[in-house]
Amino acid sequence: MKRPFVDAEKLRQIAAEYPTPFHLYDEAGIRANARRLKKAFAWNPNFKEYFAVKATPNPAILKILQEEGCGVDCSTLTELMLAEAVGFKGDEIMFSANMTPLEDFLLAYDLGAIINLDDLTDLDYFQHLPRIPKKICLRYNPGGSFSISNEIMDVPGEAKYGLTRPQLTEAVQKLLDLGVQQFGLHAFLTSNAITDDYYPVLAKMLFETAVELQKETKARFTFINLSGGIGVPYRPDDQAVDIMAVGAAVKKAFTEVLVPAGLGQAAVVTELGRYMLAPYGHLVATAIRKKEIYKDYIGLDACAANLLRPAMYGAYHHITVVGKEDQPLTRQYDITGGLCENNDKFAIDRRLPPIEIGDLIVIHDTGAHGFSMGYNYNGKLRSAEVLLKEDGSTELIRRAETPQDYFATLDLPLRSRT
Repeated sequence: MKRPFVDAEKLRQIAAEYPTPFHLYDEAGIRANARRLKKAFAWNPNFKEYFAVKATPNPAILKILQEEGCGVDCSTLTELMLAEAVGFKGDEIMFSANMTPLEDFLLAYDLGAIINLDDLTDLDYFQHLPRIPKKICLRYNPGGSFSISNEIMDVPGEAKYGLTRPQLTEAVQKLLDLGVQQFGLHAFLTSNAITDDYYPVLAKMLFETAVELQKETKARFTFINLSGGIGVPYRPDDQAVDIMAVGAAVKKAFTEVLVPAGLGQAAVVTELGRYMLAPYGHLVATAIRKKEIYKDYIGLDACAANLLRPAMYGAYHHITVVGKEDQPLTRQYDITGGLCENNDKFAIDRRLPPIEIGDLIVIHDTGAHGFSMGYNYNGKLRSAEVLLKEDGSTELIRRAETPQDYFATLDLPLRSRT
């Protein structure tokens, strides 16, 4: 049974200070998890996690991860600006191109970020640079289907990302001619994998490809980027990934493939987002409405604008009724928000204890791709973000939006509501 990372009494105190809905983050859990990851890859002296900023773009969260030795993975101009404002610089930033405007590319260069090229046409941007970067990463798309133990995990051939295998060779040769001295290789082949096999299989493929490219081009590969993709147990019966076993299996592939090829000094890096943050965030809301027609509905003061994943993907997020964690699940509800869309549902036909108006509701595992996917449909305003600090105190790390924020980009006189 999943339980919130904070007990009912403490959560009621927090909700009394910060009006619901809000996203709540667990600093102690975030730090402990970052240290577990680092320990799992401690065998690789230059290992580094580049946290995927898109998952949780909050400076307070990024600062915690920076203190734990993480870098950041950015993919847009504003993510780069956020990383710079927090204090990341140079090789602490990985910039992953993806149909990237020139302005974004130039800022990545100015910050000294490691640029991860997505397409051969990205090389056209190099004519706009004062100097050619000495270190470049290349994003590989092997095509076809990606399988583990005969189970298809995803279909890279349908993905918009990365270079084909022949294009990798062409890109390396062109970059060598331009003066690039160090190369990295990257691939992202599936999302939310809750098997210990994903990273080891991916790593072996990337290690072997790097060896092939080195033989073909004489290029120097100094790092392998395993990207993200490791998942979390959203459902109570899901098995969590054993990150120590994953690290050990990647080490085995590293020893068998890279070391004999003379690449034993290569760094292994990751770009995890969901794995780093999802379990350490809750969306805290209040039950404000009940409706009984063909089904029983509980309406929250939160909606899909605060957590899009269930509406967008049909994703499962566990739900706890605060203070009723041990009560029997005697009622069946759809848990909804107030958007004018019928898919604005956090849960469908979910068995829960009886819910009363005013009950606090915790929606689990929203620490990644929760607040960050928020939007303003129906004029809904994005919620606050609150940090539960290691000493038990709380800090407002992003205030809730106001109607003034919503209208800020419009030249529209508003009547005062005060």
